Amino acid sequence: MQVIKETKTICPECLQVLDAIIFEEDNKVYIKKECPEHGKFREIYWSDYKQYQRAEKLRCDGDGLNNPRTETKLDCPYDCGICPQHKSHTALAIIDITNRCNLTCPVCFANAATAGYVYEPTKEEIIEMMKNLRSNDPVPPPALQFSGGEPTIRQDLPDLARKAKELGFHHVEVNTNGLRLAQSVDYCRSLLEAGVSTIYLQFDGLTSDVYKFTRGVDLLDIKMKAIENCREAGLSIVLVVTLVKGVNDHQIGDIIRFAIKNFDLIRCVNVQPVSICGRIPEEEREKMRITIPDFMKLVEEQTDGKIKVSDFFPVPSVVPISRAIGSLRDKRYVEFTAHPHCGMATYAFVEGDDMIPINRYGNVEKFIKSMEKVYEKAVKGNKRKAKLRLIGALRYIKFSLLRKYLLPILRTGSYESLGTLHRKMLLISAMHFMDPYNFDLERIQRCCIHYAVPDGRIIPFCTMNSIHRAKVEEKMGTPLKEWRKKHKIDIGAVA
Repeated sequence: MQVIKETKTICPECLQVLDAIIFEEDNKVYIKKECPEHGKFREIYWSDYKQYQRAEKLRCDGDGLNNPRTETKLDCPYDCGICPQHKSHTALAIIDITNRCNLTCPVCFANAATAGYVYEPTKEEIIEMMKNLRSNDPVPPPALQFSGGEPTIRQDLPDLARKAKELGFHHVEVNTNGLRLAQSVDYCRSLLEAGVSTIYLQFDGLTSDVYKFTRGVDLLDIKMKAIENCREAGLSIVLVVTLVKGVNDHQIGDIIRFAIKNFDLIRCVNVQPVSICGRIPEEEREKMRITIPDFMKLVEEQTDGKIKVSDFFPVPSVVPISRAIGSLRDKRYVEFTAHPHCGMATYAFVEGDDMIPINRYGNVEKFIKSMEKVYEKAVKGNKRKAKLRLIGALRYIKFSLLRKYLLPILRTGSYESLGTLHRKMLLISAMHFMDPYNFDLERIQRCCIHYAVPDGRIIPFCTMNSIHRAKVEEKMGTPLKEWRKKHKIDIGAVA
């Protein structure tokens, strides 16, 4: 056993903060901890130590918010709000506009049937949450996701999307199971007209058995109808795959090929390995657990090597580029300073039925290192040398990519120029959200995906779902029986 680092974690049962070590053994990375009351726990963290090291080299830490909303009192992770210890600002903001849902998925952690409460902020509360997010200093989040529960249950969703755009969110997406989208092209069109940029569509596979396992019902035809309705309406889609070992891990390649076949509207395949909840023995957890290196290997195997493990890069890889552009333009852009082991991704240019990863068009690592030098020169006040460094960095990119897409981004730093490049490529990514077994406090402090809640707090994704969600919904929600009596409709009905 080789100890990599010491960290803090939580007990999977009592959620008490514990000391932990992260260590390597047989080329795998584990986290180990011991609770005085509930005993020892050992959990796979990353299934490939070499890939763990490669991602670590591309770490890029942030400097958090200048206006945290909470003080350090109970210590991390119980001061979430964002607290002064947090090291990343919000890149993607999430607002749960309801926890009601028209499904009761076995893999879901955020629905009223599970919680026992209906949590549904008012329109006014949601607008205040949006304003709170946009007041983040030094960088307001450019992207907002309306989530739930099932957000399309709310009749005022288009109004909320309009308000989000009015308040300055460039990118507005809706996280949905697709049931309502499958019912009406006009409804899809109403979302587009209101300013929704993308549909974040739960899409676990291409066969009925997958949905029966993950969602409790066969949704395959509904997913296909939702996609067709979005196509007719002109809405783009991200396919969001909850990855479960032995259930749909054999379909990753097929899902990517499906995305390429429907590249006119599908922009991304985003995989989320399933989080493990409840008391489950270590041996059973190992049978279920899929980590990011497992995902990357599955992609390489199931695309016949068209996308390789080496084509994937950690989320913070892009930070030097945004910092360099911002420093030359005297502007601060959003920085994806997530922990390097939170997510990996690659872009692939789509040419017919073929896909070519972006790093085939240049040396990504050398380009990133050069952009770090651009930033260093610019912040020291020497913009002339910084611009020369920028010109030097371009030698690592093939001219065809540079001329068409990269130069406009470097020149303007605009959302529109970035969107032009994005529409030429398919993003293939994995974000492994933590559960209490693999919980690492260092990852939490670098989280850049944050929930806003009505009491003014802004809470990192993994602490929201591991620690704070139940308390938020109990405090701000209505017990199911009381809600049904008042509204006289099922909790999954449109209201």
